[in-house]
Amino acid sequence: MTLSLDAVSVSVAGPLDLPLAGELDVQAACGVMHVHGRRFGRPTPLGFGYASIVAAELAELGALALAFARHRGIPLRAVSTSLAQAALLAVAQYLAAATADEPDEPHPPGGPPFHSAEGVAFEIEALDPSVWQRFWAELGADGHAVSRGWRPFLHRFATATCPLPLLADVLAAHPLARITDVARRTGMTLVRVAEQPVSHVPAFVLSGASGGHRRGRSADPLPLAGLVVVESCRRVQGPLAGHLLRLLGATVLRVEPPGGDPSRWVPPTAGGTSARFHALNRGKDVVEIDLGTPGGRRELLDLAADADVFLHNWAPGKAEQWSLRPADLAAVKPGIVYAHASGWGTELGPNPPLGTDFVVQAHSGVPPSLMTIVDVFGGVVSAHGVVAALASGATRVDSSLLSAASRLNARSRRRCAAPLTVPVCDDLTALAADPRFAGALVRDGCVLVSSPWEFTS
Repeated sequence: MTLSLDAVSVSVAGPLDLPLAGELDVQAACGVMHVHGRRFGRPTPLGFGYASIVAAELAELGALALAFARHRGIPLRAVSTSLAQAALLAVAQYLAAATADEPDEPHPPGGPPFHSAEGVAFEIEALDPSVWQRFWAELGADGHAVSRGWRPFLHRFATATCPLPLLADVLAAHPLARITDVARRTGMTLVRVAEQPVSHVPAFVLSGASGGHRRGRSADPLPLAGLVVVESCRRVQGPLAGHLLRLLGATVLRVEPPGGDPSRWVPPTAGGTSARFHALNRGKDVVEIDLGTPGGRRELLDLAADADVFLHNWAPGKAEQWSLRPADLAAVKPGIVYAHASGWGTELGPNPPLGTDFVVQAHSGVPPSLMTIVDVFGGVVSAHGVVAALASGATRVDSSLLSAASRLNARSRRRCAAPLTVPVCDDLTALAADPRFAGALVRDGCVLVSSPWEFTS
């Protein structure tokens, strides 16, 4: 599947009615500097061309989707995207939260990476409050500071800031060997900030082959129209991949536990649903299934029998434990694309540490940010892999946050060269209300980001 160069275009401003000259203008106008700078107390540019890199990945994904559409007989001629649309995609959750029914929480400055007594930079991660309590108790931290610190630490993915003043001082008083030992004994994940960036891991790996995926023509003029994706994902990376596949035309059926994904209820809310959750999951169909039971797993296999893609970001070993491996799904639907969006892939062995955005940033040497820059790019990379599998006839695609971080590093060698020529956004609610952004935004309970692509026939 080949395309002429004029079939794919990448501009700076895209549908925005703004005179944006380059990367720094985009980061400034589209809220990236504002969100990244929350931990510093002032708008601050990312240290590399993030919007340009995301836009390039979106363009490659769009080009592949366009070629796949033509192969299916869908009469599309060209696709376009822009740096501005890539930047807005990166801040989509923060923009939704800022325009929710209730006020977004305040964002006082502060946050990791932490430093040891020798000055070594590192990140820590815990998703269990008991691990958090044990770790700090072993280090002699003040109990009140520990209790107060749990919420900003847990919610730093949503707020892009994490003030922990007393706790950072505790870590700075201990040598790294002592902190590492305490982390090991209490279950806390600790990852040193890499001195050299990781850039050797491929973005995604395709494997397996089938006789061809469903390629019948659809009346809907989008590349994946008529295809069905079953998604079982949490947090950002996997849901964003499913969101992008939906924006490319697929029907996405989201599998959630009984009672719904707990992220649905995290404030601030819009129309009774978490605004941040809505930014990643709007338009998906939902079914509640208990995958911890044999009956629930049979129900998922029944869904897969009518699907073209199965996408998950389960923890290592979970697919084997549940007997929902690629072969298990292929038994009910030969040729289905089995997509796993993991934290570490296979790079750190079968029992890796927790694989979340900030520890992957640290391990990989990505310029640090409390924005979910690796999660967002990981979602784009995962969606890219799925479309590549559909287009090539592969039946499995593996990607990870580490593979996304490696791709960011490989593409971030050039700095933002063009000077800043526009005012810096310091209020996402003002951005949402600015008519010059209307072509890239939509309101549905809160302000959401439209598709980052425009396909023309």
